[in-house]
Amino acid sequence: MITLRRFRLIEQALRDQGYGPMIDWSEAIRPPRDAAEFAAAAIYVICNSGMKVTVAAPIAVRCLAALAIGKSATTVFGHPGKGPAIDVIWQQREQLFSGFTAENAKLEYLETLPWIGPVTKHHLAKNLGMDTAKPDVHMERLARRDGTTTATLCRRLALLTGYRVATIDSVLWRACADGLLNSRAYEAQGWKAAYRPGVYDLEFEQLLDSVDQQASDHVPAA
Repeated sequence: MITLRRFRLIEQALRDQGYGPMIDWSEAIRPPRDAAEFAAAAIYVICNSGMKVTVAAPIAVRCLAALAIGKSATTVFGHPGKGPAIDVIWQQREQLFSGFTAENAKLEYLETLPWIGPVTKHHLAKNLGMDTAKPDVHMERLARRDGTTTATLCRRLALLTGYRVATIDSVLWRACADGLLNSRAYEAQGWKAAYRPGVYDLEFEQLLDSVDQQASDHVPAA
């Protein structure tokens, strides 16, 4: 089980790697102030769906830049489904934001947006300041091992830590994405097999090896 002590180990390892601002941001996030912020959050999540954030984030920036000057997102993003969905959200942002603001069942409302589904609605909800957890593949593996659901796992740790449910989700997901906590190993064998604090040391050693190699490549032959 992911106990409070184990969660704190994960959290500290992430903070040591510079993820403190991510955790603090998750704790301080507020709802969108206007339709443009609402649409931007939805567009970011659409771009991230099924893609690594390092690839998706620049695409979202390009889409928003194109939309800001009256161009279609499809001029900078060739995905046949996501590009048109982004255009619809931007064109209807005022109407969609008004609907979201007025709706009590906000999670269900988000699922009605183009290219937002039963899992990605939680990602978008988190980015809009709602306190929920996204039941993606990593989180579901952790929950199954603990005999529970993603939502219940995160709620339990939120009560123990004082963090928001969304923050617990973000910390555990980041640990899994970075390999600090191998979700597949955790589901199959438990904590001892899954927790790998040396993963960041290995990345640092690989970085040093790369720097050394680049330096040696530039040393003139004798």
